Amino acid sequence: MMANLIGIQEAVNNFKKLIEDSILQGGIEAKEAMIRSSRPISCIHEAVKSALISAGVSRLRIFPPLGATSPELKLAGFIKHKHQDVCVAPEGFTPESEIMKEGLLQEVSDYYGKAYTERTLSINVRSQMSSLAKNFDTLYERTIAEAQNLHVRCPKMVLGEVYMIAVKEYNPIAMKHNKVEFINKVGAVQKYIKSFQAINGRPDFTKQDYKYEKVCLLIVDFGKTPAKIYSTNEELIVDSLMPADSQANIVELNWESFIPSILKTYELRFGK
Repeated sequence: MMANLIGIQEAVNNFKKLIEDSILQGGIEAKEAMIRSSRPISCIHEAVKSALISAGVSRLRIFPPLGATSPELKLAGFIKHKHQDVCVAPEGFTPESEIMKEGLLQEVSDYYGKAYTERTLSINVRSQMSSLAKNFDTLYERTIAEAQNLHVRCPKMVLGEVYMIAVKEYNPIAMKHNKVEFINKVGAVQKYIKSFQAINGRPDFTKQDYKYEKVCLLIVDFGKTPAKIYSTNEELIVDSLMPADSQANIVELNWESFIPSILKTYELRFGK
């Protein structure tokens, strides 16, 4: 049976339901197990695939296929091989195995080969549900390193990043008693926006290998039902998530602009 398309609001609501059902059933341990299972984040993967299909990309070129978690394409960069969350395979190209000649993967076999890899559109999906400020440096460095790994070897490669952050944390004390409550402690939203703006957009593929061709910062309030996704500065200011005089701008990082922009960049580099 062919899997159905799913919008981002439904995907985020499904993410919320999986997390909260697990808390009600088994407390904090069940919630951690649910996150480790990757089922919640898979909802966002499905929304990315659905948006690609809605924009005209053939289902047959998307890996893993809609409704599946495998097979993922394991692509080779300058530093490492890594499974990519969502890929669009290039049309008219077939993998051609080659032995790597530089970087940490010297003399390692690459199943796909550079020509195929460079023309593959890759989108990775991550989330940060708690301690937004605490782990920021490590997470940001890792995000940059993923782009550099592929861009150093394949400069023209089109990369996307969907990064979801929760503006309210689930209360760990309440979770121990199988209750869903939130801590209204909101911090670092403006820092995330500014930082992801700094790695968003790479019109010149000869420079800035640490950047992504397009980033989506998915800012979500899971304390609301349905979960609220922020797409404009005005919404963030009204909910006191960003000061009125902020220089940060969520509009260029919002979901609505993500797929159209990344496909346009791909078309400019490689054709339709």
